[in-house]
Amino acid sequence: MPPTSPQQTLRAVFGFDDFRGGQQAVVSRVLEGHSTAAIFATGAGKSLCYQLPALHLPYLTLVVSPLLALMQDQLAFLARHGVAAASIDSTQDRKTTRDVMERAKSGELKILMVSVERLKNERFRHFLRQVNISLLVVDEAHCLSEWGHNFRPDYLKLPDYQRDFAIPQVLLLTATATPAVIDDMGEKFAIAPENVITTGFYRPNLELLVSPAMEDRQQQLINWLKPQMQPGFEAPTIIYVTLQQTAEQVAKALAAQGIAAQAYHAGLDSSRRDEIQNQFMSGESPCIVATIAFGMGIDKGDIRNVVHYDLPKSIENYSQEIGRAGRDGLPSTCLTLAGRDGLRVLENFVYGDTPEYVGIYRLLEEIAAAGQAPDRQWEVLLFTLSRDTNIRSLPLKTLLVRLEMHGVIAPRFAFLAEYRLRYDIEPDALVSRFEGERAAFVRLLIDNIPIARTWGTVDFDRLHQAGQAQQVDASRARVITALEYFQEKGWLTLEGKRMTDVYEVRQPDFAIEALASQLYDDCLTRERAEIERLHSMLALFESESCLTRRLAEHFGDSSFDTPSDAEQGRCGHCSVCYGHPVKLPDAPPQPPLSDADFQQYARPFVEHHSAQLGQPPNAQRLAHFLCGLTMPVFTPLKARGLNGFAVFEQRAYPEVRAWVAEHLAS
Repeated sequence: MPPTSPQQTLRAVFGFDDFRGGQQAVVSRVLEGHSTAAIFATGAGKSLCYQLPALHLPYLTLVVSPLLALMQDQLAFLARHGVAAASIDSTQDRKTTRDVMERAKSGELKILMVSVERLKNERFRHFLRQVNISLLVVDEAHCLSEWGHNFRPDYLKLPDYQRDFAIPQVLLLTATATPAVIDDMGEKFAIAPENVITTGFYRPNLELLVSPAMEDRQQQLINWLKPQMQPGFEAPTIIYVTLQQTAEQVAKALAAQGIAAQAYHAGLDSSRRDEIQNQFMSGESPCIVATIAFGMGIDKGDIRNVVHYDLPKSIENYSQEIGRAGRDGLPSTCLTLAGRDGLRVLENFVYGDTPEYVGIYRLLEEIAAAGQAPDRQWEVLLFTLSRDTNIRSLPLKTLLVRLEMHGVIAPRFAFLAEYRLRYDIEPDALVSRFEGERAAFVRLLIDNIPIARTWGTVDFDRLHQAGQAQQVDASRARVITALEYFQEKGWLTLEGKRMTDVYEVRQPDFAIEALASQLYDDCLTRERAEIERLHSMLALFESESCLTRRLAEHFGDSSFDTPSDAEQGRCGHCSVCYGHPVKLPDAPPQPPLSDADFQQYARPFVEHHSAQLGQPPNAQRLAHFLCGLTMPVFTPLKARGLNGFAVFEQRAYPEVRAWVAEHLAS
């Protein structure tokens, strides 16, 4: 049993004498039964806002988190403090997952952490319906909002899941929410304004510096960092870059100057990434040069420097990344080596997510065809649909959510398309454990799931037909429930794959062309908004007023105040307050594109595409190829191996697209 009051729990379990910032206000509201949102600056202690109430609530606290690294870090913290917490994630074997489920069912677990994708699994949802849940926690809750910088379509389904699992209240946690995002999150979960707790974004110990990037940026970084990296007195430092190859190049250049730096990016295998992260956390490795793959879930108090070698992706990303510095309250520096040269790469990432009009049209044709079936059900394997429509996974998920909002389709359920099983006891021994109709049902399963050597594949249609012939209920739901039960008892091992979403086509007679145009326009609107987000970030770095104040105001923090110079709204510890506002240097000019460039780089792909698919690529597809922006169709075409792929990745995508459109038309 926990101590009687939250204050006692804070001391006895977590070892803190007092709450920080808005923690007490959030904890109080949660324990009073209110759905609540906590908008706290990075490093301000959001996690405690669910960890402490979980010990006082009667049932399970279910935490939805977007990244495995976040879960692992928080689980390690909870384990150190003796809190019964676990996760279910893709790295686990079946036995581990089964053990976690049993602990949750028995009431032993207080906190269970999962990814949002896990909730699409029908077996997992079946398990959750058997568990009493007191609180749903949504970590990184800004992912709920299309106005946010990291919108994840699956997050939009969380309000439905809350109702489906009869969870009485929700707690939303985020560090990076603008006023529009806060309003959007609150509306989706019906959170009253008085239950939205926001702490100030002002961090008095963070020095915000912006320096125009010089021609030799590597040397500029070395000159700035080297004095802070004396043997035995290395300042823990994270250097953020955009591209994996840049991480490798910069780490190598720093190491050549005697600065012990390591590259960290998604191109490294997971064990190597874990090793580097552990070395940084322990102080063995003082400097990490990383893409944004690094940092989520990092809670190292003594990070003295966060450097943006390339432009961050947005003001929200910038805020999140600099928030990793100085969590111990001691002075720390956040340096941005800013130039417009990296802007083209970031803009091209945005253009890369905009699907082709023809792909949207193809998607709608498939939905319309499914709408003509008697049951109007549409089964979706996301990978297959992505391949068939040539729409990348995230934009495709977003389109499906938009179609839900238009009322064209409605999600019904999701299931694993394939199940296979292996008996861990003799099949006849399994039948002998039951009597009457149940024994007949189990015998029907055994007779109609043929085993090839060790494993047998479950054919639900065959089972249903056999059941009808024998007047035994062998519906899909009953079969899955039975197999789950047999696995829980240790009588067989069950595996599933190929997640399939089933939608009902609500409006089978929609006008395909009109809706395709509307959806494509929506994509272009989002594209423009993301480009504007990038330019807002440049405007922040070129600000002639206090950077700290501008950053706070972006997140709706109008309470900015400092011990001195408050009336002028100056922090006194940023580039502008030091009297050094900057004008970012332009990107170096590129030579004009020529007919010879088209023949050398574009023509091979045009000819290969025409030979393989029977028609030339459109301008959008060709521009994606030349700028190195992936599309599903590039995989079967083996486009990466062709001369010209990514040759113009440093050029502005609209320029390349206009240029290829002109040549394709001529």
